[in-house]
Amino acid sequence: MMGAERTIVITGASDGIGAAAARQLAGAGVRLVLVGRSPQKTKAVAEETGAEYHLADFTRLDEVRLLAEAIGSSCERIDVLANNAGGMFSGPTATPDGFEKTFQVNHLAPFLLTHLLLGTLLESRASVVNTSSIGARLFGGIDLEDLEDWRSFTPSKAYGDAKLANILFAKGLHDRFHERGLSSVAFHPGTVATNFASDTDGYFRRIYHGALKRFLISPERGGRRLRYFIEGAPGEAWASGEYRVSPRRRGRTHRQAYDPVVVREHWRRSEEMLGIRW
Repeated sequence: MMGAERTIVITGASDGIGAAAARQLAGAGVRLVLVGRSPQKTKAVAEETGAEYHLADFTRLDEVRLLAEAIGSSCERIDVLANNAGGMFSGPTATPDGFEKTFQVNHLAPFLLTHLLLGTLLESRASVVNTSSIGARLFGGIDLEDLEDWRSFTPSKAYGDAKLANILFAKGLHDRFHERGLSSVAFHPGTVATNFASDTDGYFRRIYHGALKRFLISPERGGRRLRYFIEGAPGEAWASGEYRVSPRRRGRTHRQAYDPVVVREHWRRSEEMLGIRW
């Protein structure tokens, strides 16, 4: 696979670790397809890296559907889909689709995008890389009767549950499609100095945008972690279905991630919300 041009799709690529990984991956043998919300930032990263790019706001699922159509029509193969877009937001806030914003941007949108690209991903024997977080273990705890946290919302809990959903999704993809050639992984990128939590107030905003910011790792270092999973061969660099706390270390996460009933039921309810079947 490494000898031919590889097509790599990265969402959340206009800033932070997505943009950093794109800069590190740019070069011969790689076709980069970047996805971002900001027209100016996304275009700038694409021009810097020689990448193609698409714009999509994950708070609007119609834009995700149009994105999948555009990528599907322009890419005969996809070797890696990096579901990297996400964030922490104040709330609870309803999107135009009627879902809670944190849940939709971090989970439902990439769940839908992956579903819509599944045919190409399977034909390409692709890898799906989900950017998760240690927040899944620290703040997560999913109520299957309240996936969106309407009844128990705090920015940290909603984010932790959404990052836990990213891990459940990676495990669900492995369970359903690994025998057909698809590989999936979720990973923690490190505590990175980016625009993360800029849309919230309180504890996390003070960490990421206050005096403690100097203790965070750089976007370039976080980008190297994302690059590791994009470039690494499944079964060699990492095992499909895993959650990694660092490139070379399997991580412990929330106990719900190891419960196959929770993995299956979360998947089923996500399908039901979106009106899709895999």
